[in-house]
Amino acid sequence: MTDKEAEAPGLARLAALLADETRAACLLALLDGRAWTAGELARHAGVAASTLSEHLGKLVTGGLLAEERQGRHRYVRLADDRVAQLVEDLAAQVAPEAAARRPRTLRASSAGSAMARGRTCYDHLAGRLGIAVTDALTGLGLLRQDTGFALTDAGLGWFDAAGIPLRPTGRRPLARACLDWTERRPHLAGVAGAALCRHALDTGWCVRIGSERAVKVTPAGEAALSELLRIDPLALR
Repeated sequence: MTDKEAEAPGLARLAALLADETRAACLLALLDGRAWTAGELARHAGVAASTLSEHLGKLVTGGLLAEERQGRHRYVRLADDRVAQLVEDLAAQVAPEAAARRPRTLRASSAGSAMARGRTCYDHLAGRLGIAVTDALTGLGLLRQDTGFALTDAGLGWFDAAGIPLRPTGRRPLARACLDWTERRPHLAGVAGAALCRHALDTGWCVRIGSERAVKVTPAGEAALSELLRIDPLALR
């Protein structure tokens, strides 16, 4: 048996974990980077708590989720950024099919528009907001995209001057391209993408809206991004 053939059983087990609509719904919800209780995920997926608990057990055992308990509550989150990248990349493959289906309600249409305008993708910015930031960084010579994503020396200086510390951890790259499933173009991920997203939320440049991953740029955020990255505020609305 070759090394590639030896990997086949593991790949098949991973595919089986993902090949369930309830488990897929949980993974997509957890792309917001937060920890959810089992009850919250059960309501989100529209299944009984007992059913959801069984699914979570499989995802934890399979290494896709990490769990912790606080009192009576069981919290779960994506195991790491590699799992988030896998889920987002797979979601990007089915985005055209999903986009072809018209929302059944006005609420669903509004939620979809908000997600497309701006959202978090695990721990970095995505949607039109993420693309606008990525394009601005590139246009100012702070980010290179010619041979994969990489911050330039000027880019490293920009993060420092903006008060956004970059703290590399483990094997996670400083900058990484992540395919945006609504824009069909890559946005900034990696340590830099996560630091920028965290700063935007902590400083109030962006606020979360609704119950999913959508975020909205505040007036303070529009002013900051216009000053620091020369982004037209109208492009953020």
